[in-house]
Amino acid sequence: MAALTRVSGSVGLISLLNPPVNALSAAVRQGIVDTVRRAVSDPQVKSVVICGQNGVFCGGADIKEFGGHMSGPPLVPIFNTIEAADKPVVAAIEGSALGGGLELALACHYRITQSKARLGLPEVSLGLLPAAGGTQRLPRLIGVPAALDLITTGRHLTGAEALKLGIVDQVTDQNTVEAAVKFALSIPSGCNICRLHLSERPGVMQRVKKSAHGAIAPVACVQAVQAAATLPFTQGMQREQELMATLFGSGQARALQYCFFSQRVVSKWSSPSGSRWDTSKPKPVTKVGVIGLGTMGRGITVALALAGLSVVAVETQQQQMMAAQHAVSGMLERTARRRGVSLVGDQIRYSVELEAVADVELVIEAVFEDMALKEKLFKQLSTLCKADTLLCSNTSSLDIDHLASQTHSPQLVVGMHFFAPAHVMKLLEVVYGPRSAPQAVATAMELGKRMGKVSVAVGNCSGFVGNRMLMPYVEEASFLVEEGASPEIVDRALEEFGFPMGVFRMSDLSGLDVGWKVRKARGLVEPGQMSRVRQGRRYSPLGDLLCEQGRFGQKTGRGWYLYDSAGSREAQPDPWLQSFLEEYRARQGLVSRRIDSQEVLERCLYALINEGFNILQEGIAAGPEDIDMIYVFGYGFPRHRGGPMFYASQVGLAQVLQRLEHYQQLHPDIPHLRPSSLLRRLVSSGSPRIQRWREIIRMPHSSL
Repeated sequence: MAALTRVSGSVGLISLLNPPVNALSAAVRQGIVDTVRRAVSDPQVKSVVICGQNGVFCGGADIKEFGGHMSGPPLVPIFNTIEAADKPVVAAIEGSALGGGLELALACHYRITQSKARLGLPEVSLGLLPAAGGTQRLPRLIGVPAALDLITTGRHLTGAEALKLGIVDQVTDQNTVEAAVKFALSIPSGCNICRLHLSERPGVMQRVKKSAHGAIAPVACVQAVQAAATLPFTQGMQREQELMATLFGSGQARALQYCFFSQRVVSKWSSPSGSRWDTSKPKPVTKVGVIGLGTMGRGITVALALAGLSVVAVETQQQQMMAAQHAVSGMLERTARRRGVSLVGDQIRYSVELEAVADVELVIEAVFEDMALKEKLFKQLSTLCKADTLLCSNTSSLDIDHLASQTHSPQLVVGMHFFAPAHVMKLLEVVYGPRSAPQAVATAMELGKRMGKVSVAVGNCSGFVGNRMLMPYVEEASFLVEEGASPEIVDRALEEFGFPMGVFRMSDLSGLDVGWKVRKARGLVEPGQMSRVRQGRRYSPLGDLLCEQGRFGQKTGRGWYLYDSAGSREAQPDPWLQSFLEEYRARQGLVSRRIDSQEVLERCLYALINEGFNILQEGIAAGPEDIDMIYVFGYGFPRHRGGPMFYASQVGLAQVLQRLEHYQQLHPDIPHLRPSSLLRRLVSSGSPRIQRWREIIRMPHSSL
């Protein structure tokens, strides 16, 4: 709805009301039409102010209307009417003006914003573009380069940055509506809308295409802004609508909107059996201990400090402590500068004594991935800390149940698996075991939320969800190289699909020795041996053999690729590796064959997806949304593909099953190509929509 009142004698105040964010529903749109018409026709009204009630201007379109028929008046003619009004119209922006909300403000003649308000056009994150004039009005207001940056990234602005760019006319720390009314009273009659003369910027499309990794919405945004730069306003608006029509029903838009809603689903966590735990009240946490200040511990410390928590950071080696303190200070300073906020860090207390965490409410250990070391630490913490202190491990694969068994209160032990760099990466896997108390899980989930993470609750198994699924994905890539592909062929196919990095470039970045240590711990490594069967299944020793050569990736300047120097990031094909692979294949009796990008994608992605179905069947993840959010936010799976499970639903479950069966027949010694029984069940159930998978997973079924 929208209400019109007259204030200060001659100002028509239009207030939007649709809690919580005053979204532009059909009723609100009709309300704007009615109130603007009345205000413009009222001779006592000399100017108009549009605001939102309850401290929020407008959060944009109602996304719930996207899936069906949109009733009520459309936005474009509404905004055109506002812009064409012969009385000055001022937007009073409080809280947020996002998407259609900012487009509404852009249609007004002037904009006054609260200093803490957020402004932006995030439609690109939903696979769309601002289609109510945003791509045409914003470039004409602030110029092409700045408009392109905002529209193609969807990033949010503060009031101060919006003023600097010229989006708003005034920023206030006082009552925004009062400031807007005062501003409206000062405007002379007969205001004019200035149209800038724009020109297209060369090279923009190439840069956006490269950074989009196959997403079509950013490219369409550039095309719309190009229309603003080269066409009259009316024709530019027409081009905007044409581009929006191509995006609206696209698979990418559906995938991105699925991601949007899935973030909400995973935040309302539940057990795989369907019992909801999100009603469990989290324990209040104000002081957190971090033990181990290596790369992960430093990032966790920074993330906690940026969230406003008091941190006790423990590193028992004095020299490492000093290095960590210096590194954390630098990370905080850079992050604060990038965010445009004041420097934080005085709430961090450093110590070389484990006893320093005795009075915290929650401890996160981030020591080396060594079970014996973690066992000893958890025994110490169980005795040292308060009886109700939550003990959390940042382990990426070790048994949380076993760690819990080393303590006096196993119900207070959960996993908090961060992803490097921990102060940047959005994902947090919260791992629970059969004895984990709901309050402990709720507390870890809430702490992740305070840190700005997408927190996903998962069950306990080797590798949990993310790393367990990663193993068959990486193994298939190595098998493909054994059979004739090069690292470049595999990586190129995956990067063209949308991953920011392929398997082998990512391995070089993280370090080949990391996976080598994991394989050693599992008893898979046989130094100097080329056996392609380990523990009864096919195995590729290629990574082990490279590590034995001291080829650890970027850190040594040699890995799957060649680098100019240690630490360099510019990967080049390595002639030595090509010779090494030819010799390896000859010794193994392997005949190299041509492998195309389709086979790369099917074997790597379908192996990944198949393991996801196994995880769902075992109840390690409650639903496909949990897996998809883990892979989108933690492993670089292209967001515009929706995540591995959503991608499988888009390809067609029957197609995924058929191709897995095909590759299983060709490679019967690769267990992870054996189709999951859950995948077979879903196909036999008619391949239902992904939103119904949870229901089918919970249905009783025969194991015969």
